[in-house]
Amino acid sequence: MIKIVLDCFGGDHSPEANVDGAIAALGQFDDLHLILSGDESALRKCLEGKSYDPSRIEFLHAPQVIGCNERPTDVIRLKRDSSMVKAIRLLRDDDSVAAMVSTGSTGALVAGALTRLGRLRGIIRPAFCPILPTMNGGLVGICDSGANVEVTPEHLRQFAIMASLYMENVYGVSKPRVALLNVGKEAEKGDELRQTAYKLLSETSEINFAGNMESRDLLSGNYDVVVADGFSGNVLVKTTEGTALELLGKLKKEIYAKFIYKLGGALMAPMFRSLKDFMNYQNYGGSVLLGTSKVVVKGHGSSKATAVCKCIEQAYRMQLSDLGGKIEDVICRYDHYEL
Repeated sequence: MIKIVLDCFGGDHSPEANVDGAIAALGQFDDLHLILSGDESALRKCLEGKSYDPSRIEFLHAPQVIGCNERPTDVIRLKRDSSMVKAIRLLRDDDSVAAMVSTGSTGALVAGALTRLGRLRGIIRPAFCPILPTMNGGLVGICDSGANVEVTPEHLRQFAIMASLYMENVYGVSKPRVALLNVGKEAEKGDELRQTAYKLLSETSEINFAGNMESRDLLSGNYDVVVADGFSGNVLVKTTEGTALELLGKLKKEIYAKFIYKLGGALMAPMFRSLKDFMNYQNYGGSVLLGTSKVVVKGHGSSKATAVCKCIEQAYRMQLSDLGGKIEDVICRYDHYEL
């Protein structure tokens, strides 16, 4: 049985979306057990009339909620009865609990995970790794996407190793192709950080380094992992997601602009629905925090039930594959592992 604690408050559609996502996940995995963290009476009300096995759900009563505009370090220290803090504490203290999923404050989750859970042996800094779909039907992971604004070449090498193992063990990608986000593809491009990182990644036998990548090639399908500092990675992911949503909106507006376009749009409706599903981030889960001592998955604040279910699935598969142990095995081959 794999136990996962789900922070049911903090997201835009909480707690209803979290509860519905939890029930959907229980239907997918017979050996999954969920602990719902939040106001117990509100959670029980959300479960009324729904079909589920009550023996596979338990509650962690937490009446407080952390707002996205609150100072992360303060709320982790002061809001001890919040759904997020109690979930983190349970994850730390109970060996039977394998993972945590939250759609709440990113800053608070990172602060809580780093101060309460700690890092895997050998990891200098944990990093976020969301995934996006590519044009050839695959997936690409971006690591880091917001946890570390300032990095060193060694940080980037660890991000590459962790993300490669993640894509291989959770998504079945054989020998993931790793790219370094840069201003050009040539080896000599970029600042000193990127040039040094390029050399270091080239010398790392545990990864399949494919060279530099320009941002326009993110969804090309030529890469399985993109390594970046947290600032650049975050901008890359959000720009890509935003562009996709705006293009869909523009396409819909143009179709409804003329009657003849509407006729053509009606004939192509199945294709448009497929395209919409392809570009909808709700279908791809959340951003995993690689490098913490236990599994942590951060969903979008706007996650609906489908996205919450996908986040739980990510956490489940990470634990099932013993991703943390495999990361430690590779990272600790280097002399820096005690840092």
